[in-house]
Amino acid sequence: MHNWFETMWWRHSPPPLWLRCIEPIYSTISQIHLNKRANIVLCPPIPMISVGNITAGGSGKTPFVLWLADQLKQQGHAPVILCRGDGGKNRVPKQVCSDDLAKDIGDEAKMLADLSSCPVIAASDRIAASHMAAELGDVLILDDGFQYRHLGRCCDLVLIPQIGIGNGHQIPAGPLREPVESLSRADMIIRTASSSTHKPYPPLTDKAEWQWLTKPVDIIDIMHSGAAVPESVYAVTAIARPHRFFDDLIDTGLTLAGDKAYPDHHPFNAKDVKQILNLHSDIAITAKDAVKLQALWPKDQPLWLLQQQGSAAPDLLAAIQNYLPSAQNKAFPVST
Repeated sequence: MHNWFETMWWRHSPPPLWLRCIEPIYSTISQIHLNKRANIVLCPPIPMISVGNITAGGSGKTPFVLWLADQLKQQGHAPVILCRGDGGKNRVPKQVCSDDLAKDIGDEAKMLADLSSCPVIAASDRIAASHMAAELGDVLILDDGFQYRHLGRCCDLVLIPQIGIGNGHQIPAGPLREPVESLSRADMIIRTASSSTHKPYPPLTDKAEWQWLTKPVDIIDIMHSGAAVPESVYAVTAIARPHRFFDDLIDTGLTLAGDKAYPDHHPFNAKDVKQILNLHSDIAITAKDAVKLQALWPKDQPLWLLQQQGSAAPDLLAAIQNYLPSAQNKAFPVST
């Protein structure tokens, strides 16, 4: 069912009539929640950059957040990353530690903490978490914050896949979490793509659009089993829009023996691992899958992680930094 929805959402054709009939119900309920959050906007104790989207998953937020945090740190800032912790059991603000498990704090929070040298906080209560962040750094990066309008931000970044917004309908008929008109709230629109995406697409608004690109680098065995790098792999993943991962593997010169896509944020368990091992192939995964699978994987069996590298359009970082307050002026503008 999950794969059927994903395929239907990203086709450039009208969704089934019954879903179009349900669409206004979701839209109305969603707008009520958004307006409620926007009624009282609280100012976080440190400047906050929101990184969000208007589509359901698959816009590259997590790797972009990693890139942005690293770039800001190189510029002398002390960034702190805040994410909701989707897929985890934890509900109180928590700074993610190396021994935390993805099942407790969420796969994206675990991935961010493993791959970033900056503090990462997982919390459903993002207001309380913003005060924790103030004790750890001087700028807060909120992952998936465009719809969370309860916290003010000095910069609202919205990531849009290079291929656009699918069929243009809202959930459940399409991938949109909000209407395209909501992009009027964004300070900057950033189109994200992988190296396998070559076709240019028209802009969605009259605002300037920046580009941020990821490209596959190579595969590494995270189990350090000593196995030789394979020429053929079986792709297994639990991310939104998994076909991008499959395409990236092919771009590195690998042959796909097959592929298996689980729902986004799927909590892998021992039964899943047994089924995957029964494929009797070298298995390739993403960094988001690795934080859940590595602890369950046999130590003598290779598990191949596809590494990704991000690159930005010229002056993108400088344009984002222009929204940050100067060190002499602690007050910062808040967009809602």
